[in-house]
Amino acid sequence: MKGATLFFHSNLRFLRERKKMTQEDLSAVLELSRNKLQALESGKTKNPAAEDLLGFSDYFGVSVDTLLRVDLMRLGELQLRELMAGNDAYRTGSQIRVLAITVDRQNNENLEYVPVKAKAGYRDGYADPEFLASLPRYALPNLPDGTFRMFPISGDSMLPVPDGSDVTASYIEDWTRLRPDTPCIVILRGEQDFVFKLVTIQEQELLLKSLNTAYEPYRVPVGEVLEIWQFYSYQTRDFPEAASDLQALTRAVRGIQEEMRDLRGKRFSENG
Repeated sequence: MKGATLFFHSNLRFLRERKKMTQEDLSAVLELSRNKLQALESGKTKNPAAEDLLGFSDYFGVSVDTLLRVDLMRLGELQLRELMAGNDAYRTGSQIRVLAITVDRQNNENLEYVPVKAKAGYRDGYADPEFLASLPRYALPNLPDGTFRMFPISGDSMLPVPDGSDVTASYIEDWTRLRPDTPCIVILRGEQDFVFKLVTIQEQELLLKSLNTAYEPYRVPVGEVLEIWQFYSYQTRDFPEAASDLQALTRAVRGIQEEMRDLRGKRFSENG
């Protein structure tokens, strides 16, 4: 393990403080001396005993590999909840959600496009730089800072965004910062497709809603989600249809309502 970065001592302190425990509390639970625990947390003990590693692993519900190799302080809150709920990558054989990227000759991140035929492969190779390097790459002007990817959508569940549009979205590392009903591309495990939905985080679930009210909202467990990409823009080859009579009538009614509000406001200010 020469040259490897280990996070055991910082992870131990982080997990203890996350449980709102003092060193005395944890020492009593695991039947360790406080001085020993203090030495482990400070990094003074370079080679923790195997039985101590297993004890911390069992108590906190994370694998020894995770305790040693993963900087838990860099994970988002939902990632931590998933980990503590028993979905430890090293325990279950799954992968920790790490985003792979490709860059151009100037070391700028590429914007990869995931065509329909590559959807199934993306679920298996989303963390594989070689797979991402095989995808088409584009450059869009005036993109803000962040990592962006382009995904094709299908169906009418998000009308008026039309079927066949290409959605450009930015990668979300910390899902907890998403506001309710944020439009996102959600990458799901297994045989499930990509979905473009309004996303609301609810404890260990995601509530997914469509703009088209003909489709019922539904929930998916956090453990079924590989990645979330927040909507930035979309491109379509469909020319917009002319406004219908109903749309024109709706705009006229809204205009009348606004005029009435303005009129009431003026009367109120005059009487006041």
